[in-house]
Amino acid sequence: MSDHNFDVVVIGSGPGGYVAAIRASQLGLKTALVEKGNLGGTCLNVGCIPSKALLHSTEMLHFAEKKAKNHGIKLEGVSFDLSTMMGRKTTVVETLKQGVQMLVTKKGGTIFQGLGVIQNPDTVIVKQDDGDLTLSTKNIIIATGSTPIELPFLPYDGEKVVSSDQAIAFDSVPEELAVIGASAIGLELGSVWARLGSKVTVIEYLPKIAPTFDDDICKLSERVFKRQGLTFHTATRVTGAETAGEKVVLTAEKNGKEITIEADKVLVAVGRKANSEGTGLDSVGIELDDRGRIPIDAHFKTSVPGIYAIGDVVAGPMLAHKAEEEGVAVAEVIAGKAGHVNYDVIPGVIYTDPEIASVGISEQQAVEQGIAVKTGSFNLSANGRAIASDITEGMVKVIADAKTDRLLGVQILAHGASELIAAAVTHMEYGGSAEDLARTIHAHPTVSESMKEAALGVDGRGIHSI
Repeated sequence: MSDHNFDVVVIGSGPGGYVAAIRASQLGLKTALVEKGNLGGTCLNVGCIPSKALLHSTEMLHFAEKKAKNHGIKLEGVSFDLSTMMGRKTTVVETLKQGVQMLVTKKGGTIFQGLGVIQNPDTVIVKQDDGDLTLSTKNIIIATGSTPIELPFLPYDGEKVVSSDQAIAFDSVPEELAVIGASAIGLELGSVWARLGSKVTVIEYLPKIAPTFDDDICKLSERVFKRQGLTFHTATRVTGAETAGEKVVLTAEKNGKEITIEADKVLVAVGRKANSEGTGLDSVGIELDDRGRIPIDAHFKTSVPGIYAIGDVVAGPMLAHKAEEEGVAVAEVIAGKAGHVNYDVIPGVIYTDPEIASVGISEQQAVEQGIAVKTGSFNLSANGRAIASDITEGMVKVIADAKTDRLLGVQILAHGASELIAAAVTHMEYGGSAEDLARTIHAHPTVSESMKEAALGVDGRGIHSI
């Protein structure tokens, strides 16, 4: 049927997939978007968006319980309704799902609900309950995302041992929650349930939490989160688990000794893996790498002409905004334009409170690469707006090339760090220097002035630091 002939078929409607479909449609390409589940993929349905809704709700609860009195706000009998909180989360997700559908269709894309399977380089089969559809196409974009990694000795049961998919939807607050993994997912969801009253214990195999960040950021973060009620076991390897009545008992090795950790629920947050199975890759001869990802070249092309791949299913950081940029770029490549992603300036954020954000390389990475660096840092405890707003826990760190002064990286621990990091990304996008950042005029009083002060500190000329 002519209605099923397309220039581009996108398999997967997460941030990479739906953005690719929109951009391809904007460029005049007849585009189909195939999705077996809910529009928006993991990010919108069980990842980025619902977790941020819960983080915001619980941050307000934390303020009401712990900080309001410091501002002369008297609140008595503060409580929360978990079902209402979860209901708001669901409303946020549903609103954005409708937005994705409207955007794709308004831009000219056609949405097909079903499992997309590649039959050959110019044919995608959409498997539906009431029969299969055949889509003919000139180009295929695989954007099937990722799924949580499961520990071999601790399989998910969806009740006591859970992934982030279930941990954003508990119907009651667990008395004790064990979190395996102290990166973004573990710290964020650990924070949510700690604010709601869980005794949260976080176990990390590496010697520090938020392990991709520099030691000074990690150490300060850990101190802050401990004050918020989280308990940490770093340099600790979980070795086994067993169910004891209503509890799960984890065994772990720390400092050469065995310890046990008991919990009502265990959140396994040790990373994600490419969701590359079941899409028909074997039928067209696409081989995966040793981590189950689809190899691509600099233009997102797989080993088979006409088939492209983006997002979590290919190498690189598993971040929604990385997938979005790849979605735009691959559509432009297909349309004959110069699609491009600058992988050196992709920011990363952990949405705790305070948030932890970075872009570029860390000081530690620079040293490992043999790059001489100079750094500057500034504590928020000396920032006027942070003091006025009662958000003084945190710091900004700037890493610059010692010879050229070019910005190599910026790391931020601060309330709103996810917003602040954009300024650093902007300067680094054009190859800016610490001096450029230091001479950028920031409004006063703002927390963003800490960025300027940290950049001034690179050359030891901070104005408001001692």
